[in-house]
Amino acid sequence: MDWTLPIGARPAAGGTHFRVWAPRARGVEVLIYSGGQVAAAHALARDGQGYFAGLVAGVRPGARYMYRLDGGPPRPDPVARAQPEGIHGPSEVVDPRFGWSDQQWRGVQIEDLVIYELHVGAATPAGSFDALIERLADIRDLGASAVELMPVADFPGARNWGYDGVSLFAPARAYGGPAGLRRLVDAAHARGLAVILDVVYNHLGPDGNYLREFSPAYFTDRHSTPWGDALNFDGPDSRPVRELIIGNALHWAHEYHIDGLRLDATHAILDDSPTHVLAELAERVRGSLPPGRAFVIIAENERNDPRVVSSSHVGTLERSDVQRANVQPTGWGLDALWADDFHHQLRVALTGEREGYYASYAGGAADLAATLNQGWFHGASAEQIAPARLVHCIQNHDQVGNRALGDRLGHAVDLAAYRAASALLLLSPYTPLIWMGQEWAASTPFLYFTDHAPELGRLVTEGRRAEFAGFAAFGGAQVPDPQAAATFERSKLRWDERPRPPHDGVLRLYRDLLALRARLPALRRRDRASFAAIPLGERALALRRAGQSPADELLLIVGLGGPQALRLAGQPALTPPPGHAWAPLLDTEQPDYGGRGDTRLAPGDPATLELAGPGALLLAAHPVKSQT
Repeated sequence: MDWTLPIGARPAAGGTHFRVWAPRARGVEVLIYSGGQVAAAHALARDGQGYFAGLVAGVRPGARYMYRLDGGPPRPDPVARAQPEGIHGPSEVVDPRFGWSDQQWRGVQIEDLVIYELHVGAATPAGSFDALIERLADIRDLGASAVELMPVADFPGARNWGYDGVSLFAPARAYGGPAGLRRLVDAAHARGLAVILDVVYNHLGPDGNYLREFSPAYFTDRHSTPWGDALNFDGPDSRPVRELIIGNALHWAHEYHIDGLRLDATHAILDDSPTHVLAELAERVRGSLPPGRAFVIIAENERNDPRVVSSSHVGTLERSDVQRANVQPTGWGLDALWADDFHHQLRVALTGEREGYYASYAGGAADLAATLNQGWFHGASAEQIAPARLVHCIQNHDQVGNRALGDRLGHAVDLAAYRAASALLLLSPYTPLIWMGQEWAASTPFLYFTDHAPELGRLVTEGRRAEFAGFAAFGGAQVPDPQAAATFERSKLRWDERPRPPHDGVLRLYRDLLALRARLPALRRRDRASFAAIPLGERALALRRAGQSPADELLLIVGLGGPQALRLAGQPALTPPPGHAWAPLLDTEQPDYGGRGDTRLAPGDPATLELAGPGALLLAAHPVKSQT
């Protein structure tokens, strides 16, 4: 189905059609630039809905323009498709047409997702969409099926995480702009990879945010967020605000062939109207796409509320109901949720950290098993959510980058524990997310970096250091300066590490684990009846996976610390199927993976597993010959 963005600058026969919402303005002009100067000013006509619009003859793609309200200072288009001179400069008219080669592409179904999350600027030395194309084959060969890009909406300066974006429709000029993003998506599809885009609909950044000048109704003081007044999704004049955000999602799906969205901090998208804006967004996007075209919408929601992915009834999430179980479900109908409890439990189990939000996690084998069985540890029951709809990780941009020193899990634990954690993540029934470089235990940190104007930048640096001043491991002055270019450069991946020990062994393990996940029937089956996690004392657990027949069954034993001798006999959940015996299929401690090579089934006692330290052993059911 064809779709056209109804606002902004739209190339048309003979010129460009401009349309902008400015309900309180008496008059709006579009200024056309040439050589950095205003070459012409054209008054737009007001309609009855608070929009100003008009066709300006002779204006072609590539032209630069700004809006002027009531004779005030020129401002960039709130829905500009490109900001080639920065977020404060003129917008660019962009032709949304592109020579796509992905006509047969249908996307990736959620059951087949293995997500590889990355930051475009830090994933390669050049830090661009085009440079990333050169790494797509590596990501595909790893076994990932989707690339998730941290936000690419244009932002202040030359480097940023993207969550301070203000030009929601404009792919960042620092990465290569609209044409670069289209080339990346087309190339990903050619290699069998979906592209998921992280988007921020809960706030806009403070620098370059001119929305209030176009209309105060973009924001409301009826709701408050950590960033100030909330976007107005449910008050007077909220329909154009809803259309802005829904139009943004449609824009990515149609003009860029994006395969899905990851919605940042949806608990801060506040809407008391009968139909939540995200429920409407999901319905509108799906309804706009051709039959059979997969599009996944994944939410970050710190409340672990199952109604985010429930579609039994579309309605608002009542905040007073969040902690109450067994309420009548009202859902947004999204496809999946980030479920961070798995990460938190495992991090505590392996490192013993209990500061900050880790304080509510014990990290014992029983709690880790419960988290796997339930999907998460805190919150309402997730028993009605298919495991494929919950995204688990052992690292992501938040859990690495929001540490003061940007240290990865592999910097905090030995590689034996890292390999064991990786096996538990990739062999579980939940949708795994791999953070860039995780697959080879990258040595580089991922730090928080910005490029704000000096005054705002100084405040960001001071705030970042104050945030961590009370932590025992470091003082505030040790926190790298987010504004320093060196902080960004230190965060860039070093792909040249991969062939060298110990990185090569970890990479081989990841490839083998993901190959098994794609091939084995027990790992491809994802329903809740197909698996069970069982604690084995305080420092080990088992994860049993069932396929369609007894011969498909698998048992993963994970030691979180050692040495340990684990008895497999006498526990029905650990007993092989009748007529079968367990045989090793993969050992994270085999030398090919950089391991010690010392995990073994005890001689003369195949029901005892000996672990010299952290590690994971995958056992497969093999038929045994009858003694008769």
